[in-house]
Amino acid sequence: MSAANGPAMPFDEEQYLRFCEFFYTRTGIQFGAGKRYFVDRRLAERVAATGQPTLRAYMLKLRYEDRDGEEMQLLINEMTVNETYFYREDYQLRALASEMMPELAARRRGETLRIWSLPCSTGEEPYSIALHLTENWPGLETVDVEIVASDIDTRALSRARAGVYGERALHNLPPEMRARYFESAGPERWRIAAPIRGAVRFTATNLSDPAEMARHRGLYDVIFCRNLLIYFDDASRRQAGTALYEALRPGGFVCLGHSEAMSRICSLFTVRKFRDAIVYQRAPA
Repeated sequence: MSAANGPAMPFDEEQYLRFCEFFYTRTGIQFGAGKRYFVDRRLAERVAATGQPTLRAYMLKLRYEDRDGEEMQLLINEMTVNETYFYREDYQLRALASEMMPELAARRRGETLRIWSLPCSTGEEPYSIALHLTENWPGLETVDVEIVASDIDTRALSRARAGVYGERALHNLPPEMRARYFESAGPERWRIAAPIRGAVRFTATNLSDPAEMARHRGLYDVIFCRNLLIYFDDASRRQAGTALYEALRPGGFVCLGHSEAMSRICSLFTVRKFRDAIVYQRAPA
């Protein structure tokens, strides 16, 4: 293919579609036509890195030789895009501190409240939750809160645990918050304060894996699952919606991205309209 028409693709259409179907069954993530160059390039890099002569040989390796899942995890890390920043869609954080947490604390007196960020990418979302509650919810003085953050990309999780960010990730934070909660980590790099890093526990989780999701059943009071389901098809969204419902305790809430609506995905939830945000609730017991 000439440069005028774009770069040549290393895999033919049939190979590409077979790979996309395989990746979908493992992760629930679909790649549209607009992602073809991205997928081909990342996939070609993994095929070359493993020394496989063809994509077919690489797929056979994934299916039958990758018993510990190491290569599959490396592939997932390459294929997932992690783009986020602190205080993204912060209207939901306001609703969390002003209405959701007080309601949950009153319902579960003396109990730990658990918040789950999934997918958490490189940590901006769960750290934003910790920061916003520290700054805006007095209940932290008397209520034990646990924040769990999960992602399918283990490389992103490593970066999240390190807690070091550039200007792009911090652009939405007021200067006084930067001064209070971040320290210099080199030119144009800042590390979030140790107490905030210590407030978040990071784990690897695949939302599309029923066995993995079963371990989270009935654990959480609030789940942030924003801007992930847009990459799923209808069947995967329904499965994910049910899994999120089952991960909630009765009366718990799910926060989705601004372009996502649980009412089009799963009928198990009730719509809750708070002053700052619309969220989705599992009915109280």
